[in-house]
Amino acid sequence: MIGGVIMILVAVWLYQSALKAKTSNLLLWVAVGSITFFVVQFLLVDLNVYLLEAVRSGETSVGYEAIDGADRKNVGGFQGFGGVLESLFFELFPPFAGVVAAGLIRVKFITKEAISLTTIFGGIKELFQGIKESFKSPEK
Repeated sequence: MIGGVIMILVAVWLYQSALKAKTSNLLLWVAVGSITFFVVQFLLVDLNVYLLEAVRSGETSVGYEAIDGADRKNVGGFQGFGGVLESLFFELFPPFAGVVAAGLIRVKFITKEAISLTTIFGGIKELFQGIKESFKSPEK
């Protein structure tokens, strides 16, 4: 769910950047950046599932899963402060990595600027300002 909302924001961010840079094939680059975001997020979510299963598989036995159910094997896994941090990392890292990948596409092919931390995330402030302005009613 979080990734879907962020993907929509990334598509709008790329579209605004391409409009500002007067890029030819505007929709093509928005699609390429959005697909890049999706692929990176998809691969990292799959990696997260693989890592979680690898970590959790040593905690229980097959007999326990057969008797009490596989849904109980993670009962104590994400408790406490460390568990909260682990959950946040596994939930937020894939979309963040997707944003960075889309930002690299934006910098390299849309705006054609030098790659730096500020250029990768450039235009995000304007994105949210534009969204904020869209909710204001027109003056009469």
